[in-house]
Amino acid sequence: MRIELHSLPRRARIHAALGEASRLAIVDALTVGDASPGEIAQALDLPTNLVAHHVKVLTEAGLVVKARSEGDRRRTYLRLRPEAMAALATPPLPGVDRVVFVCTHNSARSQLAAALWRRRTHGAAASAGTRPASRVHPRAVAVANRHRLDLDPTGTAHVGDVVRGDDLVIAVCDNAHEELTGPIRPRLHWSVPDPVRADTDEAFEAAYADLADRVDRLAPAVLPRSQS
Repeated sequence: MRIELHSLPRRARIHAALGEASRLAIVDALTVGDASPGEIAQALDLPTNLVAHHVKVLTEAGLVVKARSEGDRRRTYLRLRPEAMAALATPPLPGVDRVVFVCTHNSARSQLAAALWRRRTHGAAASAGTRPASRVHPRAVAVANRHRLDLDPTGTAHVGDVVRGDDLVIAVCDNAHEELTGPIRPRLHWSVPDPVRADTDEAFEAAYADLADRVDRLAPAVLPRSQS
């Protein structure tokens, strides 16, 4: 994954500004609506001079802007800058038309991840293995059925037959991450424990939950080529 270094100083300033409980409370209050500094002080039970200090820090970090009231022309209202809040999100990954999830046997984690990705984004996704099994693990099929995911029980494949040069490749197990060398390199690595080792419904449910959370976090950052 390529980190956009030029965006880091700005993001660091924002994180530093939010690293104080009262300032975080002010941002929370402004998330649902604008407010004057006096209203913020009353809502949070803070001295007005302390609110003024925190607002100054938040303004300098680019999180908050002030606007004069169109009513009495004297009051000042504060509002959040959505683009600044967006800077706290996962850095974007542009130019991705397909995501390929890879694990060792392509029998559980990669299959579940690809199915989750398709349901979450409606985008193109595939799965593959470095040493694919002949079928998807029955417990993976069972957990998919419980969560209404579509899995083909016999649909396993080797990375060499699936991965293309422009894919976003995500290794969802440590072995696959370490084995993928040469022309096929994962751009991301998710260290998801292998549920097959425990071979219990609980282990497969835990893997499903882990993958679902990671998919939800990454999906908003992945931009198709047409949107890049």
